[in-house]
Amino acid sequence: MNNEIRWLARLGIDQGVFSRAQCAKLSTALGDGTGVADFAQALIDKDIVSDVETLEKLANLAVAKAKNGAPASDPFSDEEEEAAPAPTPAPAAAPAAKAADGAAKSAPVAVGPAPKFAFDAVSTMDDATLAAGLRELLKATGRYAASDLHLSTGTRPFIRKDREISFLSDYQLKPEDSMRLNTVLLSEGQKKIFKEQKDYDYALALSASDRYRVNLMVHKNGAAGSYRLVPEKVKTLADLGYTAHLETIKKLLSYHNGLILITGPVGSGKTTTLASMVAYLNETRTDHIITVEDPIEVVQVAKGCNVTQREVGPHTKSFFTALKGALREDPDVIVIGELRDLETIEMAVSASETGHLVIGTMHTSDAATTLNRMLDVFPPAQQTQIRASVAESLRGVVCQRLLPASKGGLVLACEILVNNTAIAALIREGKTTGLRNTMETGVKEGMCLMDNVVFQLYREGRIAAGTALANINNRVLKAKIT
Repeated sequence: MNNEIRWLARLGIDQGVFSRAQCAKLSTALGDGTGVADFAQALIDKDIVSDVETLEKLANLAVAKAKNGAPASDPFSDEEEEAAPAPTPAPAAAPAAKAADGAAKSAPVAVGPAPKFAFDAVSTMDDATLAAGLRELLKATGRYAASDLHLSTGTRPFIRKDREISFLSDYQLKPEDSMRLNTVLLSEGQKKIFKEQKDYDYALALSASDRYRVNLMVHKNGAAGSYRLVPEKVKTLADLGYTAHLETIKKLLSYHNGLILITGPVGSGKTTTLASMVAYLNETRTDHIITVEDPIEVVQVAKGCNVTQREVGPHTKSFFTALKGALREDPDVIVIGELRDLETIEMAVSASETGHLVIGTMHTSDAATTLNRMLDVFPPAQQTQIRASVAESLRGVVCQRLLPASKGGLVLACEILVNNTAIAALIREGKTTGLRNTMETGVKEGMCLMDNVVFQLYREGRIAAGTALANINNRVLKAKIT
């Protein structure tokens, strides 16, 4: 097979468009003299691929990449099969297994059985058996529609599904059990980093359709690992629950400069929303997008845009150094996984002022808190200058939460601030306490308050009264809940 076909196979397998087994079988049937166009047509004729548009984009990208040689790993080799097994066929409801990571799913769905694993037998397993068992445990966790798996020394292994914790066993992991479980899938280099630093974040890819964000750490009892499931495919903003606010968000993303902030507590689906925004830009623009993540979770294949994804650690020292370097790499859009310190925030604001669209996330609960958090990291001497800069460059703030739905699953609630003349004046003058009233009068511009959105979800019967009361601060609205 020529390099163009190898690249098409590599891209298609990585995106879950088809499996390695399907690709290898078709390759054998067609023979060595086949061109990439014939190979792509055969994928359609054999009903392996139905999305012709996506396949065409992948084929064009494969032709471009083949000019520089073959992919680093041959998708037709036996070693490739061992390193990245083909996706295991999942039940019809498998896509819903990722709902807890950001999608607004309210109707109950059929899921697989609860994950099972012989944790008390870890000490008797060799590394190969343990690695295979952990891979299957992760896949079973996804099929069960859970969002997280936790393996920690001194506690019972548990999963989180729809924000609720469920224990997988009564067995409490011993230090040696937890260390082996959490490092058995690591390379020797990764193990060395973890043992030296006692903390390690990385993206785990079992196959094209099985990806996980992993955090390993050491606490007072021993090693611990948290495994967050990454959605198999990038969901659209409408799929996530932004249908009523779609035009507002699309307008924010239509700008070619400025700052957009995606905020919310841990586990509120910020990463999923960020990935959906990047996918939307990728499909609707012809720009250069640079993302800086820790780690890379959702792989974005270039479509209309050229997408450069960098990971803190392997590819760059920090968010700040990556952002500083990005300004010299001719980007149109810069996506920052987290705005966490003064230097990064200052550089992001500067980039948004100099002709770039900057999108970043923060761990805050509402628009006012977001702005206060971002501005208050600056020293008093810079306050006047930074408030003027943010007032000028800010495009909008999208705050989100995932709430337990009354019929099972999770539902999205959001608060959206759109910068206008009144909002900019409040930011410039440091009167962020007035944001709420201004946002209430800005409904026609696409603004909404979290309290009002949560109350509307309650009125529609999508969340229970207790959930609504716990997420509404407005006393007038609370009084209307029975």
